[in-house]
Amino acid sequence: MIGSDGRDAEGRGGLDRSRHGTAGTRRVAVVDPGSGNLASVLRALERASALAETPVEAAVARDPAVVARADRIVLPGQGAFAACMRGLGALPGMVDTLEERVRGRGVPLLGICVGMQIMAERGLEHGETPGLGWIQGEIAPMAPSPGADGAPLPLPQMGWNTLEAAAAAAGGGHPLLAGVGPGAHAYFVHSYALRSGAAEEVAATTDYGGPVVAMVARGNVAGTQFHVEKSAEVGLRILANFLRWEP
Repeated sequence: MIGSDGRDAEGRGGLDRSRHGTAGTRRVAVVDPGSGNLASVLRALERASALAETPVEAAVARDPAVVARADRIVLPGQGAFAACMRGLGALPGMVDTLEERVRGRGVPLLGICVGMQIMAERGLEHGETPGLGWIQGEIAPMAPSPGADGAPLPLPQMGWNTLEAAAAAAGGGHPLLAGVGPGAHAYFVHSYALRSGAAEEVAATTDYGGPVVAMVARGNVAGTQFHVEKSAEVGLRILANFLRWEP
């Protein structure tokens, strides 16, 4: 496992060693847009590796060359949509490399929280900001209906909530949700959410004063509004499925 500085024990650049490593090892680049919970993501990937019985070499990626060598990409994010996009754009060549690897080469990518949100066409937090445009829709302020007692639900949604497979994903659901049964809970922290998305790209929802998109998927990209790295066994299962995923 390569550490959070993106370099191995001998000081070489992240993921170099994996080109000559054990067959079947997943080379995972964890992109750093300046706002992700990177240490927790790396720890969760290490635990998911054991669950998936799949060796993993993971590195934090601030250099697009690390992403170019990866066969799995994780895009975490916390805070505001605009700040996350600015952080990504501040890494020279990173957006172009992600486009080439993810859209051009079909490398599987998992976005987490704001990392999922910036996959949308645009965000409306602190003005309008273009996103990566990999999924349909925009990230807009949540407006939950009052709770059963008539009191307004607080924002952000913070804490554990139930995941429900979306209607479009019925009949087995998305491969990343394999082994995640009905009533499973995940950990959310957000006050903006996807709206006007394509039904076929919604893999799971949650309920917070109405349905909220909890997971999206399109081709070789997927994203979770919840924090997989903080979602205990459910999150580890999704990460393990991601390591084995062959879209």
